[in-house]
Amino acid sequence: MAPIPVIALTGYLGAGKTTLLNHVLRQPGARVGVVINDFGELNVDAALVTGQVDEPASIAGGCICCLPDDGGLDEALAKLADPRLGLDAIIVEASGLADPIAISRIIRYSGVDRVRSGGIVDIIDAAAHFDTVDDGLTPPARYAAASLVVVNKLDRIPDDIRAAALERIERRVHERNPQAHVVGAVAGRIDPALLYDVSDTAAEDGQLSLRELLVADPDEDGHPHVHADSVTVTGDGCVDPGPVIDLLEKPPAGVYRLKGTVAVRYRDRTRRYVVNVVGPSVHVATAPAAARANSLVAIGTHLDTDDVRARLSAALLPHAGPAPAASVRRLQRYRRLSV
Repeated sequence: MAPIPVIALTGYLGAGKTTLLNHVLRQPGARVGVVINDFGELNVDAALVTGQVDEPASIAGGCICCLPDDGGLDEALAKLADPRLGLDAIIVEASGLADPIAISRIIRYSGVDRVRSGGIVDIIDAAAHFDTVDDGLTPPARYAAASLVVVNKLDRIPDDIRAAALERIERRVHERNPQAHVVGAVAGRIDPALLYDVSDTAAEDGQLSLRELLVADPDEDGHPHVHADSVTVTGDGCVDPGPVIDLLEKPPAGVYRLKGTVAVRYRDRTRRYVVNVVGPSVHVATAPAAARANSLVAIGTHLDTDDVRARLSAALLPHAGPAPAASVRRLQRYRRLSV
């Protein structure tokens, strides 16, 4: 089975981690495991987890980054990675005192089978951030670990300066981490598709799907949800993995997640691979035998869909004969690093 993405939610005290977690857990049909710290007051809505897994895997002993290497996090991930649970994703909510860099390292080098890094989502309090977290001359080191930065509580910023406040935070983040994807939000209302794969089955009579109702409608105060765009391209035959790796290493503007399967012809056989990109992290694994060859999906915000479709289509152009040796070496390097 495909490795399960492990997504870490980090953020300073009061930034809105639990609010965002409760929001994305409401995604219809998603099966999500939750790992929480017992440090502080979390208030995760247990009703959203009941029935999806037996119970959230709870970590005691304080901050995740302070756990011993053989301690609670790996044990919790191993429990939730059990194939019998059939989870789509595992979300780790760190305490407000946790170091995102340390958490990223722990997840990336976890010894648990069937999991992979799904990104570090750092939640920022738009109103208080520069008084509590980013209060120095240089941007804080925590930005370097983030793949997605959610600038939350934008409703607390006056309308006439809201865009400028968001741009200021984005500039600071990109000084430290040019590859981080930055989105603004109110009450943690981001599209769950930015974090993990979700069902998008349309309702009858042309009504909005459940997912669209979840992420697209404004709340009672008129604040819209952050909606993710997606582009899907399919192809036939086998591909040159070189252009695919080029795409994975440098996705189109606005793309935060990239996923799919590709078929690569060797001299005496054809192999299929599953590819996943979250921010700057590239993961390549052997695909199940029944996987459809040559399909790529790009997910992000404010996408130039024509440009994204053209880039994906170029990567999936059929290649006659065995793949070039140099391209195969690049692919296999990511395959080895992804184990």
